[in-house]
Amino acid sequence: MFLFFTIFVLLLSSLLFIIKKWYFNTKKNSPPSPPRFPLLGNLHQLGLFPHRTLQTLSHKYGPLMLLYFGKVPVLVVSSSDAASKVMKTHDLTFSDRAHRKIFDILLYGSKDVASCGYGEYWRQLKSLSVLHLLSNKKVQSYRGVREEETSRMMEHIKESSSVLNLTELCSTITNNIVCRVALGKRYSEGKGTKFLELMSEFTVLLGTVCIGDFIPWLDWLSKVNGFYSRAQKVAKHLDDFFEEVIEDHISCRLRSGEDSDEEHSDFVDVLLSVQKTNAVGFPIDRTAIKALILDMFAAGTDTTYTVLEWAMAELLKHPIVMQKLQDEVRNVVGNKTQVTEEDLVNMKYLNAVIKETLRLHIPVPLLIPRKSMEDIKVNGYDIAAGTQVIVNAWAIARDPSIWDEPLEFKPERFMNSSIDFKGFDFELIPFGAGRRGCPGLLFAIAVNELVLANLVYYFDWKLPNGVAGKDLDMSESVGLTCHRKYPLLAIATTKYEINE
Repeated sequence: MFLFFTIFVLLLSSLLFIIKKWYFNTKKNSPPSPPRFPLLGNLHQLGLFPHRTLQTLSHKYGPLMLLYFGKVPVLVVSSSDAASKVMKTHDLTFSDRAHRKIFDILLYGSKDVASCGYGEYWRQLKSLSVLHLLSNKKVQSYRGVREEETSRMMEHIKESSSVLNLTELCSTITNNIVCRVALGKRYSEGKGTKFLELMSEFTVLLGTVCIGDFIPWLDWLSKVNGFYSRAQKVAKHLDDFFEEVIEDHISCRLRSGEDSDEEHSDFVDVLLSVQKTNAVGFPIDRTAIKALILDMFAAGTDTTYTVLEWAMAELLKHPIVMQKLQDEVRNVVGNKTQVTEEDLVNMKYLNAVIKETLRLHIPVPLLIPRKSMEDIKVNGYDIAAGTQVIVNAWAIARDPSIWDEPLEFKPERFMNSSIDFKGFDFELIPFGAGRRGCPGLLFAIAVNELVLANLVYYFDWKLPNGVAGKDLDMSESVGLTCHRKYPLLAIATTKYEINE
């Protein structure tokens, strides 16, 4: 009798627990969610350009929309107000990173600043990057490098009599600048050419969705189709390159017999010094050094030159805007023989052109996915711990409730606007915001402003083969970074002599 009673109580308790759990789960107020397929969830709806398809879905389901990639819940944020809640009000809760297997393969087991999980390791790595490479003081100290590389680019354009590949030129100059400040010298020739090709392949792979991240039992597909082996090959080549760079620096330090002062050291020198002295209070191993170097290139080169190529494409497409920018730059520079960084402060229209380029052509349209570290309510909706979060910065920047004629390239909209791209105005967040915002913002803008000002100061531009600006193809490429699908080709006519 006692045994029967015990079993009855246990069964009743279990039943009550199940009912209670079911009741409270059904009482949760989840964000609107489109219908999903068994197993796949909503993965099939992403398409080649997820920022576009997610924007379309948000028009039907709202600015906070819950999707399922396999069984993984994914919150899609598509309004400035919702983005503010995620990246400001609840920034700490959403400061973790979603795990991706491709990050592990390409980014040293996700040990870089951009992809590693939130915690002490991330804080130390970010502090290292900002303090020794990306702070305002450090960015200003690279002025000489920026001006030298820009002058070399202008001279190259002047000496070229054929059609120019502006996409290639913009990629080369940003790579040269990053190489010089991070590695101590440029790598755009010889082995450097291979390096540029690897970085291009790297960004495509990084933006590819691996189905195994969301449906583990289908992970074999990425092995069978060669995706993982392709990624591992790129990772190996990049690792070999960085190993060679680090060994060169170690050899130079040994030959000199003493460490150089930081003022004249590149980023690799600084990292090696930090490793040797344990200056940050926790060990920095070789893997962490390589992961940090890779971050500088992945963020510093690819996204920066993307802004330059899109800016020039829009200027070529809109000759009136081009003329207005040229007039400003040439009036500010006056009779001087070159554009200096002091001149940039007075170029308000240049700043507006860059802002408008960043609005229409956000380099990373969906930013980098975040993850909720605990259960939380956002705008009245229940968001479970572990939910991945995608902020569609591209959709927000084209929101007609914020922007007048959002699909038009109109720099004038920023001439009397306080909206900026530094992470405080959520209508425009090309660099993200909050703790996980991109720390390389100042570095990127310094390069973009100087190079663009020089391009329109020294040269007049037109499209080849008599193509009219309105007919320029503005198609996008696929991948994490949103490049032009086709290289930007143009003809330059020298307007002013270049001071060598």
